Amino acid sequence: MADLPAHRPGLHRRLRRLRATEGLRLAVADVTIPRHCLIYPIFVSDNQQTTPVASMPGVQQWPVAAALEQMRQWIDLGLTSFLLFGVTPGPRKNATGDYALSPDCPVNRLLALAREADLPATLIADACFCEYTDHGHCGILTADAADPMVVDNDRTLEQLGRLAVAQAKAGAEIIAPSGMMDGGVAAIRAALDAAGFAGTAIMGYSVKYCSSFYGPFREAGGCTLEHSADRPTHRRAYQMDYRRSREWRSELEADIAEGADIVMVKPALCYLDVIRQVRDACCLPVAAYQVSGEYAMLHAASQRGWLDLKQTALESTYAIRRAGADLVISYFAPQILQWRMAE
Repeated sequence: MADLPAHRPGLHRRLRRLRATEGLRLAVADVTIPRHCLIYPIFVSDNQQTTPVASMPGVQQWPVAAALEQMRQWIDLGLTSFLLFGVTPGPRKNATGDYALSPDCPVNRLLALAREADLPATLIADACFCEYTDHGHCGILTADAADPMVVDNDRTLEQLGRLAVAQAKAGAEIIAPSGMMDGGVAAIRAALDAAGFAGTAIMGYSVKYCSSFYGPFREAGGCTLEHSADRPTHRRAYQMDYRRSREWRSELEADIAEGADIVMVKPALCYLDVIRQVRDACCLPVAAYQVSGEYAMLHAASQRGWLDLKQTALESTYAIRRAGADLVISYFAPQILQWRMAE
């Protein structure tokens, strides 16, 4: 066979030309992770000492005062938005999660302190009861233990409205109901408006699947379901079934009709197709939650030397943005900003 010529006439499309140097690659990149699109979840606790979360390296349960100081540091790093979850000791938990409504609960205390300190940050309050109930479910249980629905949806809505008002009074700018109660956004909107908080926004957990990737969060938030002979130890009766490919539309349309200001898909990495479909289906800002299991598995593989943590974390976050997410809730948020600063 004759040698091929060094130049091949007609080969005009050499796609590698714009990949030759980092400068070229950056110049033509059309997907970015700006700092303002990142939301960092914080676990704030009644405990007096900072407690590491074993399954989530680098993540802590923060006492209220320590959380406030850490927020100052994260803000200096460039973070602008925080999603607050409470961690409640056993004696303060009960069947209806009443402690979540108290000004003394850690989330409401941190909100009040942050507002008093005039921190330049957007504060988002998780509005769910799983961290505050003694059974670990996301609402008030049905009276009949044999009821497969597990959670009494409508009684929980009343409690959810009270929770949203308590969080808005404490200083939350955005309420984020994660419990997947039918009518949850409408109940919160009505309660906020009636209490004079018409300007408080709602970020609906509009498309939230029942996922095994939430496992490490249960440790971090102290909300593992109690084992029970007469109650399901799962949330399949109210979180979405990942075997259904079109249900997202019904959930999305319901939240939009009820007054959601931001919609969310959770988890992110296994649901990139859903993120894209949600982005194409609505004009509201779309958030995606890069959940605890996604974070933990990359750390675990990195610790074994199987993956490069920085590169895989960035690649997965870029994938979420590329799929169409305007906002990314991520435990990697501070590291992403540090990695970018080091470049």
